[in-house]
Amino acid sequence: MENITFFATYFISCFLISITSYTIYTGFGPNSKNLRDPFEEHED
Repeated sequence: MENITFFATYFISCFLISITSYTIYTGFGPNSKNLRDPFEEHED
C-alpha cells in the first residue's frame, strides 16, 4: 500500500510542477509578446 501511495504522490507532484512550469513559460517566455490583454482592449 505504501508503494502505491508513493507513486501517486510522485505522479501528482510531477504533474503540478510540469503544469506550473508550462504556464510560467507561456506567460513570460519568448511567445509572451503575442499574448493579448483583454482588460486593456476594453478600457474606457
